[in-house]
Amino acid sequence: MKKKLFFSNLRLFKFFDKKGIGSLPRVFVSSIVIVTLFYISPAIINSVDKSNNEFQNNSKAVLAYTLNKENNINDDNQILDEKDLLVDIFSLNDLDTDTVRLNASTIKQLFEDTNYTLNDVREKKLVKPVALTLLPNEIKKIENTKKRKEFFIQIVLPLVLQENNNIRLDRKRLFSIINKSNNTKIEKKWLDKKYKQYGVLSKDLSILKIRMDEIPVSLAIAQAAKETGWGTSRFALEGNALFGQWTWSGEGLKPKDSDKNTGHKVMRFNVLQASVRAYQRNLNTHSSYKGFRQARAQLRDAGKSLDSLILSKFLNTYAETGEKYVEVLQQIIKQNNLKDFDDAKLLPSSIELESLI
Repeated sequence: MKKKLFFSNLRLFKFFDKKGIGSLPRVFVSSIVIVTLFYISPAIINSVDKSNNEFQNNSKAVLAYTLNKENNINDDNQILDEKDLLVDIFSLNDLDTDTVRLNASTIKQLFEDTNYTLNDVREKKLVKPVALTLLPNEIKKIENTKKRKEFFIQIVLPLVLQENNNIRLDRKRLFSIINKSNNTKIEKKWLDKKYKQYGVLSKDLSILKIRMDEIPVSLAIAQAAKETGWGTSRFALEGNALFGQWTWSGEGLKPKDSDKNTGHKVMRFNVLQASVRAYQRNLNTHSSYKGFRQARAQLRDAGKSLDSLILSKFLNTYAETGEKYVEVLQQIIKQNNLKDFDDAKLLPSSIELESLI
């Protein structure tokens, strides 16, 4: 800085010499220039230092993200766009499908005609692709508890398996992309779509791999059973809400004991399949279930099956009852032998799905 001031003064004196200007004016003008430069130089130096500090802070942020991966606060505590996360769920809701509510006797006859029984599933590990869109109102009138539970499982099981199949196909494609050195425009476009669906704004493949994974069938059925009273709740029958997910802005049903103008609503869906998909997306993206996802990834890395009794321990934040909720889930899984369905496969309804069996 001092060298710059010296050369500036030197050029100024030469200018005065050429113009024949006297010494007094030269001293006066030079003094003004020197005072001005010394006055503004601290501001210039501070500005440079500030810009250097900001650059260093950004570098630290990038480094912290690289080290933290799934623990990164930006990918778990960020404000995500609900439309991006649920776009495929909204589209499923908007499909023009036959949503006629079949009665319980008609559904039972359908199960008989297709030889769809839980005993057969437990033995052969194959499930008929019978996808119902609505629960029957008569389910709450089935007095025999065992029969009502089996009926509910028969309805929910194909829906859970279908969504797990969808995730499995996506995961298969993801691993294919990861293993390639170069990706096509179509693959990059598909990745961008999945980044949004799974809330990975950082576009980190390792985080997407952790989030894009299946939910154990026994765990999903147990949670649906707990949240709906085995399909008898008002939210399940009126809003196809199998998992009691809350919303403050979307369409939903108000709990009867809540204030009409305040508080949450229970999300409602046009079809049962949309409820299952929203539930899986919730566990796979919400920051409250990061521990669940990490435990699932550890089981994958160890080459072990996804154990619902292990993973359920990380769902204590799903309900206000906390650890008690986990105990109830594990009790439902054990008492109803739900783990029998974890390795069941949905009979294919397309050539693409046939490869999964």
